[in-house]
Amino acid sequence: MKTFGGTVLFLDRDDINTDEIIPAKYLTENSREALKPYLLEDLKLGSFDPEKDTAGIGAVVSRANFGCGSSREHAPWAFEVNGINIVIASGFARIFRQNMYNCGMIAAEIPASTLDEIFKGFADKKTLLSVDITEGTLTFSAEGKEKKVPFALKDFEKALVETGGWVEYAAAHY
Repeated sequence: MKTFGGTVLFLDRDDINTDEIIPAKYLTENSREALKPYLLEDLKLGSFDPEKDTAGIGAVVSRANFGCGSSREHAPWAFEVNGINIVIASGFARIFRQNMYNCGMIAAEIPASTLDEIFKGFADKKTLLSVDITEGTLTFSAEGKEKKVPFALKDFEKALVETGGWVEYAAAHY
């Protein structure tokens, strides 16, 4: 099973789309590793610098409708190859969400009000995230402050995460 959590990257915007996650011009790449340097290359968000701000990140926290736009597995792959295996938002585009689970990654949906609290309490600090899949909790910690947030995985999503994704799940069960 993949490792979930780590240092958090806060992206305070709704509707971050798959073209901003991995620009379409890189969809001809034939390996996940080739996508690595282009993660969030086209995201325009304040002083965000994808080269500096994504280094060493293990989790992304954003807002509503994350992963909207074109359907592509390349978006989760670009996160995965950069060591990011969990994205937390108040809502996801349906296909992006499923692609995350198909890759054995987590798209954790939490209420917008809880997300507001997390942004207010942690976005301006170096924040670490711990994920407990069994308990269904996300624990944010920074500067001696901690917030535990529940999240839910459906049984099949949990099975995909635990086996490493759809291909591994299918190999074990069919």
